[in-house]
Amino acid sequence: MKFLPYALLLILPLAAGHADPLTPEESETPAAPYLLPGAPVFDITISRFRESFNTTNPGLPLNEFRAIETSRDKTNLTRAATKINENLYASTALERGTLKIKSMQITWLPIQGPEQKAARAKALQYMAAVLRSFTPGLSAAQSQARLTRLLSAGKNQRYFSQTEGAIRYVVSDSGEKGLTFAVEPIKLALTDALEGNNK
Repeated sequence: MKFLPYALLLILPLAAGHADPLTPEESETPAAPYLLPGAPVFDITISRFRESFNTTNPGLPLNEFRAIETSRDKTNLTRAATKINENLYASTALERGTLKIKSMQITWLPIQGPEQKAARAKALQYMAAVLRSFTPGLSAAQSQARLTRLLSAGKNQRYFSQTEGAIRYVVSDSGEKGLTFAVEPIKLALTDALEGNNK
């Protein structure tokens, strides 16, 4: 549990447009603008996601997510997280009220020593499974290959994102301080144009 406060600072930051100015102490913590202002939601609640994820990935269980209140939460968001093991966490940003997912994140806090390789492999399994959960047309091998490409592109970058269709993948690689992979829905420009024409 001693890593949980630090992990949450890594995995639950808000976009600059939503966040209060950082204190000197907070500004030293790596932060990435995971949520864009006005970002949509996936059409699934966190409880349904967890149930589906655990059924599809029996070897990669997610425990119940617990809400986290912070002084920086002044938006219509609920933040929640769950500890997978001592160096691996899942977190989410939820639409307040509906609890539908706006961002799903997996963060790995690297460990040193002989267990590092196995711990990283487990983290990558969870990241690929989350990727596949929101891109159901991908096989396990395809999701692993896509994750590998995204992590390579985001290597040693505090913030890297890539959009594919209506999904945005985010990588925050802070080296020895941690690695976060996030999946978020985005609004498509064509959808916005069609909505404007229908008014």
